[in-house]
Amino acid sequence: MVQAASTAATREALGPTLIKLVREGVDIAVVDADLGVSTTAAVFGKEYPDRFFSVGVQEQNMVGVAAGIAANGHVAFASSFAVFLPGHCFDQVRMAVAQPHLNVKLVASHGGIVTGEDGASAEALEDLALMLSLPNFNVIVPSDLPEAEQAIEVAARTEGPFYIRTVRPKIPILHDDSYRFQLGKAEMMRPGSDVTVMANGVMTKAALDAADLLAAEGIDCRVLNVASLRPLAEEAITAAARETGAIVTAEDHSIFGGLGSAVAQVTARTHPVPIAFVGMTRYGTSGVWNELLQYFELTPERIAREARTLVAAKRG
Repeated sequence: MVQAASTAATREALGPTLIKLVREGVDIAVVDADLGVSTTAAVFGKEYPDRFFSVGVQEQNMVGVAAGIAANGHVAFASSFAVFLPGHCFDQVRMAVAQPHLNVKLVASHGGIVTGEDGASAEALEDLALMLSLPNFNVIVPSDLPEAEQAIEVAARTEGPFYIRTVRPKIPILHDDSYRFQLGKAEMMRPGSDVTVMANGVMTKAALDAADLLAAEGIDCRVLNVASLRPLAEEAITAAARETGAIVTAEDHSIFGGLGSAVAQVTARTHPVPIAFVGMTRYGTSGVWNELLQYFELTPERIAREARTLVAAKRG
């Protein structure tokens, strides 16, 4: 499954996938707020200029236009950076898309500290918490380019509002052509019985590497790719809690309101177990993206350390 020699940015999925979907008959229109080159929405605009609308640097207006397009029966996509969408236009997302439950798909690139050199002001660490606060939004954090492509297609073919988070750097491709993304399902990337690591986005590869480190110590680590944050794979989470007795969550996002919080809510209700949370507890800074992961300890070593502590406590 893992193809470590091959890398790609998940943001590269948007434009080409939308072109493919229109060719297959999906009635898509795209709204852009002057960042289409970076989000790759501009690739779609070159192919289908009559379906592409640029509103300039007006994220709030972009959301309103997308809502209007959806209200007229089309599949509306809007894209920007995560600090702007939902960061600059949360009220418009809430009022114009979420409450009327319109068929709008928001694809936000440059999520997390892996945005890198642009610094703290550009590193969205709260976007998932904002979107998960809107009860009828589907929220997806793909782990690689193939999963991002499939998530965009699922969003386009599924009625209702979606938020898909993509990233700037080229990260390892973890899936081959046999993989099928399923909304509301977690992917077991590695079985295990001693502890479970649940991750998404760029942290999925770190979770797999952590499992390798733990295996060398005789610890059998399950790895779940939880790309679908809503709907959440509650059965898989509960099963992992019951069968392994300890969970570590790993995310390039604040530990408040993201994957860790969602997993904790499920386990508290269904099968309480010790949980450790690997993620951000402060704002980021400027730097090379993979060096920032090391600086903030979003690493396989940190995940393995947290897992090791939980397993030791469980064994007494």
